[in-house]
Order: sequence, then C-alpha cells, then structure tokens
Amino acid sequence: MSTPDSSTGGAPSTGTVFVLNGPNLNLLGTREPEVYGSATLEDVRALAEARAASHGLTVDVRQSNHEGVLIDWIHEAREAAVGIVLNPGGYTHTSVAIRDALAAVDVPAVEVHLSNVHAREQFRRHSYLSPVVDAVIAGAGVHGYEYALEHIARLAGRRA
Repeated sequence: MSTPDSSTGGAPSTGTVFVLNGPNLNLLGTREPEVYGSATLEDVRALAEARAASHGLTVDVRQSNHEGVLIDWIHEAREAAVGIVLNPGGYTHTSVAIRDALAAVDVPAVEVHLSNVHAREQFRRHSYLSPVVDAVIAGAGVHGYEYALEHIARLAGRRA
C-alpha cells in the first residue's frame, strides 16, 4: 500500500465513489425488514451522499439484479471512481466472476452487508469477495455504507 501524498497531507482525493448494490436491494425497506431494516435504497443514497460530501467526494449509487451489469460497473470504476462500496447481496456467496472483476481493478473496495451474515444461515458465512477487498463491514445496517465511505476516503487519500 502506498503512503499518503505529502502535497495533500494524506487527505482524500476528490472524486467519485461507486456505491454498487446487487440483487434484491431495490426492495430495501419492504423486503424482510426484520433482517434488513426499514431504510430504503433512497435512504442509503442520502446517507452516502452526505458522508461522501464530508470528505470532498461524490457518490454514484447504482443497483442491479444482474451479475454482468455489476461486473461492467466494477470495470468502469477503473477509470471513473476513486473507490467502490459494494453490497453484492446473494452474489457474495456465488460469484467468482465478481471476485475476479474486483481483483482486476486497482481502486479501494469495501464489501458491505446490512445484516450480520455470520449469524445467519451457514451458506451466507462464505464470501468469494472478501479476500480481494480492502475491508468487510457486516451487521451495521445502512450505517455500514457510511463506515465504508469513511474507509474509502482514507484509502483514496493514501493512493492519491
């Protein structure tokens, strides 16, 4: 990992963070609120925009139920983003292709899960993505996105 840029004192560089959401996250607020909470994807967008702005960053919040679309967005981040916050949903446990896409891009990435996946079904305890991201945040609800953006801001400042 590179060291902070002396000209910026290690401050985060300006830029855009892609906040990517996988399958079924378009149903936030109505899908199993006892597991995922009552916040909507629009609430996530508002939280992410506010946290990013506090670091001089912007966010591009996107959601898709399609694996290939998520992969295309991860590839796009190579040129268009200073970091990726990714809630891969069910693809966490199944997608070697998303894992490979993340490994191929040289931008900080944080994996986010609204629920504590380790306290749920056995199959949810394995992530193909965790070994290739900079951090994993699970069980903090929508605040996990804020924590992920804090971490991305620090990492983006180091890589500037």
